[in-house]
Amino acid sequence: MTPQQLKLKAVLETLRITFKSYEHPPLPTCTEAQKLGLKRSGVQIKNLFLRDNRGKRHILCLTRAHLQVDLKALSTQQKLSRLGFASTERLDKYLGVKPGCVSALALVNDDKRAVELWLDSGLLNELEWQCHPFENDKTWVLQQHDLYTFWRQTGHYPRIVDIPCL
Repeated sequence: MTPQQLKLKAVLETLRITFKSYEHPPLPTCTEAQKLGLKRSGVQIKNLFLRDNRGKRHILCLTRAHLQVDLKALSTQQKLSRLGFASTERLDKYLGVKPGCVSALALVNDDKRAVELWLDSGLLNELEWQCHPFENDKTWVLQQHDLYTFWRQTGHYPRIVDIPCL
């Protein structure tokens, strides 16, 4: 485990949160994981790190892996100027991870609480969620209620969103 993963594990242990751990080849996208046919418990999650047109608001949007999110419709729905994908530099600055390694767990690195958390309403029926622990060669599977505990600890309170799709 990397030093960053050990620190994350310690935070989870402090909160009495357990997880299942899987090791696998690097998986930069949900599609890559599907191609390999990996067997892991929990729902596969697509993690989109977004910003508004002015770069003033940053959003981590968690959605079901099979959805193709309509960013234009999502922008309109949430009354924001054009949403787009944030740069690699912004990803590093706000969440401390590289592209392909984003997950709900990266919010532990957002100590200024500059990132909003949006959850696809379709995820609410899923009990176990797959998350990368800062690297995409591992998956940790956590219970949904434990993720809410984790987010409260980090100061992130999810907004539930009906994600518009293409």
